[in-house]
Amino acid sequence: MSDHEDHGHDVHFESADAGASLTYPQQAGTVRKNAYIVIKGRPCKVVDVSTSKTGKHGHAKCAFVAVDIFTGKKMEDLSPSSHNVDVPHVSRTDYTLLDIGDDGFVSLMTEGGDTKDDLQLPSGTDDAEKLAQQIKADFDAGKELQVSVMKAMGEEQICAVKVTGQGA
Repeated sequence: MSDHEDHGHDVHFESADAGASLTYPQQAGTVRKNAYIVIKGRPCKVVDVSTSKTGKHGHAKCAFVAVDIFTGKKMEDLSPSSHNVDVPHVSRTDYTLLDIGDDGFVSLMTEGGDTKDDLQLPSGTDDAEKLAQQIKADFDAGKELQVSVMKAMGEEQICAVKVTGQGA
């Protein structure tokens, strides 16, 4: 009897862990527009979903059209609606902008008062370049700024800015 009790404590569910839980599984048929999914290892925001029925023994398929949340690149994927797709854990955090270095790195302050110095101004797409220019212009004008940082799958990027203080 004690053998069975010991085995009950040795149960591990490590196979359900998706690489330090950067993602979690979700049934493809339940993913909707504006949700996030992983396509070709990149976190993406779904811009269109279409479901197609196949032959009498086939599975219904979901066709996803999505945009990489960091590069803005369009991605497409096809998956049976009954299968799981990976969904990235996406978080958005607001920080107060303290300084912008000559090298493009920004100095941010967390709500707890700690500094974060490992992020650069956004770049890579036209929208990101415009956002970087807006941040620089507002900062140079002496405005107090708060930036939103989007984080997914170990990557972080500034995705929005808003003026918080009275400033200029």
